[in-house]
Amino acid sequence: MIASMDQKLDTFEARRREFAAFLRSRRERLRPADVGLPDGFRRRTPGLRREELAMIAGVGTTWYTWLEQGRDIRPSPQVLNALADALRLDDAERQHLFTLNSRQSPQQFSSAPELVDEPLRRILDNLTHQPAYVLGRRWDVLAWNRAADLLFGGYDRLGPDERNTMHRLFADDFHRSLLVDWEAVARVSLAMFRADSARYAGDPDFERLITLLKQQSPEFRAWWPRHEIVAPLTGIKRVNHPLKGLMAFEHTGLALMTQPDMKLIVYTPLDEHDTNRKLAELLA
Repeated sequence: MIASMDQKLDTFEARRREFAAFLRSRRERLRPADVGLPDGFRRRTPGLRREELAMIAGVGTTWYTWLEQGRDIRPSPQVLNALADALRLDDAERQHLFTLNSRQSPQQFSSAPELVDEPLRRILDNLTHQPAYVLGRRWDVLAWNRAADLLFGGYDRLGPDERNTMHRLFADDFHRSLLVDWEAVARVSLAMFRADSARYAGDPDFERLITLLKQQSPEFRAWWPRHEIVAPLTGIKRVNHPLKGLMAFEHTGLALMTQPDMKLIVYTPLDEHDTNRKLAELLA
């Protein structure tokens, strides 16, 4: 127990030192002109002075100096955001600032169009025997491969809201009929979606989708107020395909490092119900 506590203290101290060095390096790369200050007289050290950075961030100079000295201080998320703004950090640097303080960076949702780049499309196309698609921040299906299209129905014939995974689960009768264990799949999916959507609370696109599903699905309307949450997980999904009958797949969600709001969902055919043969016939 004592060794474990010592190890935690060493970790905290290492993070404080790294945090102090990170602050100093980012302060020193800023010029007065970058933050709207006059250059003034000649400076002995590069970048902004500590008192200038502290003034811009709205904190005390002594307190900020203690941060750069690696003292045992726990800045609040609000202060970390103020420091990140003052230091003109980009998204990755801001996240690093929060990580070094064992804080979670507030997620700022974006309403910008989501684009699937060509390398990701090539991955989809090369998964010839595994149905796969890319989900966006709102669980919209943004891109898919031929196997997914043949298994779940023509995505290109659906409108933007209809291509949403939650809409297909709760408001698409054909898709609902495909899923052998619809209620179990729908409940777990809703709890995972609820956890994801918390990062985008107030996003008008999410609010519009949720309102639409409440209107169109009695199950969604009844289950949404329960606030059930589960972490992302893999599992088995059984499909009753209109041409090939029962098929079983293991589904896995993969986070994309270059597109943190997107996920690659892959369905791997299992031996159960002779799924590999049936999928091969479907693809042929």
